[in-house]
Amino acid sequence: MAHTIVTIAGSLRKESFSLKIANALAKLAPDTLKLEVITPAGISFFNQDLEGAPPADWLAFRDKLQKSNGVLFVTPEYNRSIPGVLKNAIDVASRPYGKSSLLGKPVGIISNSPGPLGGVSAAKHLQNILPGISGLLLQQPEIYLNAVGDAFDADGNLIKDSLKTVLQQYIGAFAAHVAKNQG
Repeated sequence: MAHTIVTIAGSLRKESFSLKIANALAKLAPDTLKLEVITPAGISFFNQDLEGAPPADWLAFRDKLQKSNGVLFVTPEYNRSIPGVLKNAIDVASRPYGKSSLLGKPVGIISNSPGPLGGVSAAKHLQNILPGISGLLLQQPEIYLNAVGDAFDADGNLIKDSLKTVLQQYIGAFAAHVAKNQG
């Protein structure tokens, strides 16, 4: 039976590279993984005042994470960090205190950019945010995808062979990470 992986594309933009990469990963994943690609769309702003009676969208998001076997973040870089909507989703998932929906889940991080740096600052921020509220982070390989602007055709299909090779290597390593770290 395949492990279900919630794959969060950290951008709301309909044609985001993060969403295209997440969808490409779902196609490249080995049979041991089933990637469910989502975005932070529809997750209302975190407000601690609402924790006593959380909104339905928070509960649905937390439930989806809790039922998964792992989480994969695919994020762009906004102003040398992660998008605010992704941080909000992480805040919602990590609450209430001590009951993070990410706790114990194997986690992977992929950053991307059409520019030369590949979103490395965004990935590093996730590496700072997630310990303590998630399971083990995949340490190697690290993946910062640069120059992704020409990697997809008009239908969102991955056409850049060099990127396909990197994504296949990463998703294979992530599958091994998930298999090794199932609680």
